[in-house]
Amino acid sequence: MDVRLEPWSDSRLGLLRRINTPLMRRHVGGPETPEQLLLRHRRYLELPSRGGVMYAVLVDGEEAGSIAHHRREWRGAEIHETGWNVLPEFQGRGVALAAGRAMLTALRALVAADATAPGVLHAFPAVDNAPSNALCARLGFTDDGPCAFEYPQRSGRFLHSNDWHLALR
Repeated sequence: MDVRLEPWSDSRLGLLRRINTPLMRRHVGGPETPEQLLLRHRRYLELPSRGGVMYAVLVDGEEAGSIAHHRREWRGAEIHETGWNVLPEFQGRGVALAAGRAMLTALRALVAADATAPGVLHAFPAVDNAPSNALCARLGFTDDGPCAFEYPQRSGRFLHSNDWHLALR
């Protein structure tokens, strides 16, 4: 199985629509409206200008999901945050683990080249999202326990999440 990451592009709107289902979005508040989805797509395209990258996850050349890292403030400090989605037909095959490792390799290279970049990566999966919490552990993150995590950022809506962190340097 060949798992590759490609930076997000205009051609990935269809993938974002495939991710926007009740099943795929159950841990983050449910599907978004078509208008919200277009805004999200634009934000993904703009991430590189704000120190982040959204990637399409490809398995043997086929779209299988997405994974990202971006900068944000958390508890008074600038951090990198990550999140991911793997389409149901690709789940249980090690795709998220391979994508996570590839993203970590790319992010560590960026951090090594920029002494001002945050040196820690956080993930905030819902406490009841067992696969994502297990993935954090397999990738070497440390669980700081439950927290109230605002998602989307500046929305005023808080999720009951676990706060996982991983040193990048």
